[in-house]
Amino acid sequence: MVARFGYNEDSFVMEIASNDGYLLQHFKNKGVPVLGIEPTQNTANEAILKGIPTISEYFGSGFAHELSLREQKADLLIGNNVLAHVPDINDFVEGLKVALRRSGVITMEFPHLLRLVEDCQFDTIYHEHFSYLSFTTVKKIFESHALEMFDVEEVPTHGGSLRIFAKHKKDDTKAISPNVEAMLQKEAAAGITTDEYYLDFQERVDAIKYELLQFLVDKKRAGKKVIGYGATAKGNTLLNYA
Repeated sequence: MVARFGYNEDSFVMEIASNDGYLLQHFKNKGVPVLGIEPTQNTANEAILKGIPTISEYFGSGFAHELSLREQKADLLIGNNVLAHVPDINDFVEGLKVALRRSGVITMEFPHLLRLVEDCQFDTIYHEHFSYLSFTTVKKIFESHALEMFDVEEVPTHGGSLRIFAKHKKDDTKAISPNVEAMLQKEAAAGITTDEYYLDFQERVDAIKYELLQFLVDKKRAGKKVIGYGATAKGNTLLNYA
């Protein structure tokens, strides 16, 4: 982001759901002023110990107006794996608009609905996720708040995520990448906006469950041990369903 947009000591980078400041520390090390917004106080405290200014608060339009009154608006507004987690996505996106400087950039990452359906990633469906997002839908939501997509990338995180780039609709300093239209066409070609696209999802999920159970039974009968490691939310969906 520093290489692409030239952020420096005169810029201001804000991250929503900034956790322990792991990402922001790299901006700080390059001399870029930062602010983390992290609702869990104990995690925010870890960031503060690292010297990352952090506010323990949930982000939305009300809080964004508070930041605006303090003249804390972002040149770069980051949110990785938070857009799918918010109960009121419209209030959240309105907050992004309020907290963004005139020529600022919003970048968000979230698991891609296309990959969830195509690869049958049913374990991505769990309590923390309020939304399962396509680029087509996110573009519409952002546009309803006068924000415009100008680029999108596919990244491998969480079995396949999208990283979107947005700006104020009135900001004409950034060209719209061909990636935007290409992603819309990719989703349309897959049928993501049609009911039919989702109709056989349950059957495909069932098949994975039966294959997993058969695999475990076969290993048990062969005298093998089965060991589970880790504590992901996805793991609980898989274990409870199977």
